[in-house]
Amino acid sequence: MTEFTSNLPPNDLFWMRRAIELARLGQYSTKPNPNVGCVIVKDAQLLGEGHHPRAGQPHAEVFALRQAGEQARGATAYVTLEPCAHYGRTPPCAKALVDAGVAKVVVACPDPNPLVAGKGVQILKDAGIQVEVGVAEAEARQLNLGFLKAMATGMPYVRLKVASSLDGRTAMASGESKWITGTAARADVQHWRAISAAVLTGIDTLLADDCLLNVRHLEGVDDIHSVVQPKRIILDRQGRLPLSAQILQQPETVMVMGPYRAELAALGVLQLEPQPLATLLAQLVQQHQIYDVLVEAGATLSTAFLQEGWVDEVISYVAPTLLGHSARAMFNAEFEQMAEQLRFKLCDVTQLGDDVRLRLIPSQETL
Repeated sequence: MTEFTSNLPPNDLFWMRRAIELARLGQYSTKPNPNVGCVIVKDAQLLGEGHHPRAGQPHAEVFALRQAGEQARGATAYVTLEPCAHYGRTPPCAKALVDAGVAKVVVACPDPNPLVAGKGVQILKDAGIQVEVGVAEAEARQLNLGFLKAMATGMPYVRLKVASSLDGRTAMASGESKWITGTAARADVQHWRAISAAVLTGIDTLLADDCLLNVRHLEGVDDIHSVVQPKRIILDRQGRLPLSAQILQQPETVMVMGPYRAELAALGVLQLEPQPLATLLAQLVQQHQIYDVLVEAGATLSTAFLQEGWVDEVISYVAPTLLGHSARAMFNAEFEQMAEQLRFKLCDVTQLGDDVRLRLIPSQETL
């Protein structure tokens, strides 16, 4: 057991941040389940801790309670997401906490999943357990942006990734784009792919780069096979995907939206009918449990996602280089008035080697 020996006394925020740290250990492996961490504490002593490692395996609360054993009685449990209240592949964690005899449960985020949505908290309260909700909620929400949005709205959380020069260009006129950014920025992209349930691109990007769009290496991850690989979704309305494309080396992880092709079916590729972006995104959630989508595409598809309002976050890598006016632009929207512009709120700026990564969310503000 671990005693807390800092000069500052531990409090709810301290222990919840430890639970958040634990939850992050599952960020590459729990899909489609959310990332959850839990710690059990009594008299400033850490009695047990755990995180949810993979769908089908026990939840965070179970691991923490196992570690705490009988000492959990009368203790406080800190959980990053409202304990589940239903029988699925595992029993309800709210009941496990009740059976363990904890005195208090501190929850960071309520769970909007209709199967939970307040039911977990109510089970605890009905058993006489003190419950507090909302401690470090903003931090904990970052762990499960896709899951939370999908459960609340039926639509996935969409990140749009772009890499450009200082003059806003993403490739030469010929389509050549390797490489605008440096190795540190390209390594960072692997993280965003790994936390996504799907990477989506257009056929023109795939034809130009013959890209794999998978996760090949991650900092701090020794066994890449522990990562749940994202599905690769190709929008190919005219059926131009060549059977020689590298991405078809793992056809079971590929989804193609376009006309039906028997040769793709024979490979095991999942084919989707051509449909509007809104319908496609809803289908990904409802039929395939894809809650986080990373768009890595060219100007036309990227612009369509932005103008239709489906982008929740832009991840923009900017390299200290100029490609010139004949190079391909990042976006191809045509605005005639300032009132038509798309504005963003800057959330984070990070230097990666000589490049800069900007994280932005769409803004409703106008000039």
